[in-house]
Amino acid sequence: MFPAASPVPPTLAELRCLIGQGAGTVESRVTLPFGVTAIDRALPGGGLALGAVHQICESGPRAGYAAMAMLFAGGILARTRGPVLWCLHSRDLFAPALSRVGLHPDRVIYCETWKDAEILPAMEEGLRHRGLAGVVGELTRLTLTPSRRLQLAAEASGVTALVVSRAGTDEPEANAAFARWGLSAAPSGRDDALVMGRPRWRVELRRCRGAVPNTWIVEACDAQGRIALPAGLGDRPHAQDEPRRATP
Repeated sequence: MFPAASPVPPTLAELRCLIGQGAGTVESRVTLPFGVTAIDRALPGGGLALGAVHQICESGPRAGYAAMAMLFAGGILARTRGPVLWCLHSRDLFAPALSRVGLHPDRVIYCETWKDAEILPAMEEGLRHRGLAGVVGELTRLTLTPSRRLQLAAEASGVTALVVSRAGTDEPEANAAFARWGLSAAPSGRDDALVMGRPRWRVELRRCRGAVPNTWIVEACDAQGRIALPAGLGDRPHAQDEPRRATP
């Protein structure tokens, strides 16, 4: 008898396919376009990946309050449908400000917990409910193991998780979030010092599966939750609110 042939090791493409079957590939994800061509073109699938974990970190002297990061998260969820579970770190969330970026308070379910150890299980439980548009968690830390649990729960249900960093620093620990975003204030473009123009943000894509880091100067979310490129930096694109599935 001839000895049994040794198994042929899988190729890199086959390994990627197996991993994709277990965790969902970038190409198969449903995305929510920002409506800003420069940003959507830089993201895999042409928009923000739904059913995934996104970490939003704010830079600056008031980063611990994460006001811009919360408005950015609110603007994203304003362009989705369904209720939102918001897991609070403290009682300083200003509901009228969320309403100004399109996320009406009637859509928000508030979960008041005060420690990361309590917020993480609440987020994970919320991500199991497919009827939610998204789950927001205000955390001081997002480490590797909890972030993996959140990512798996988000992929299983298709519910998007937005983690707003309340650490007061824009250098969080390594984790398994699908993407990491950074926000900081940018100078207004109005020449008239007596007139306040639309606020501007510096939005950074610091890490994302299937994309390279990038930075944009944008105008803050409007009443429909849409950001825009300043008129002097590029043409304003047509807003696209409906999620779409990426085509390979």
